[in-house]
Amino acid sequence: MKKLKLIALMGFVSFVFASFTVFIQSKWEVPAKFKSMKNPTNATDKENSTEGKALFAKQCTSCHGKKGLGDGSKAPELKGDLGDFTSAAFQKQTDGELYYKITEGRDDMPSFKKKVAEAEDRWLIVNYIRTLKK
Repeated sequence: MKKLKLIALMGFVSFVFASFTVFIQSKWEVPAKFKSMKNPTNATDKENSTEGKALFAKQCTSCHGKKGLGDGSKAPELKGDLGDFTSAAFQKQTDGELYYKITEGRDDMPSFKKKVAEAEDRWLIVNYIRTLKK
């Protein structure tokens, strides 16, 4: 009986450990060419700003929330850290890093290559994200 309890306990501990490691999100590595990539759009252009805001509202708010706090309606269903776009740490990323993450996605974050097919539109989303500061 002791062996059975020990085996059950070891199985349970292994399950908990394996489950825990699934939820630990590794660092999101961005290729160097994207880190140094410059945003080709004009962030101060009023039309660009309006379009970036509309694209963010349509494509991003369900997960990231209206203010980029990671509190969208779908957020509770997702496993990873949705980020706080208003934080200094998040805003410290380059435009190219944000563009890469929007374009390629990973885990619960989908790729937006098809949903937002025009590269320029993904850059406009980056511009809008830059306005979400504390």
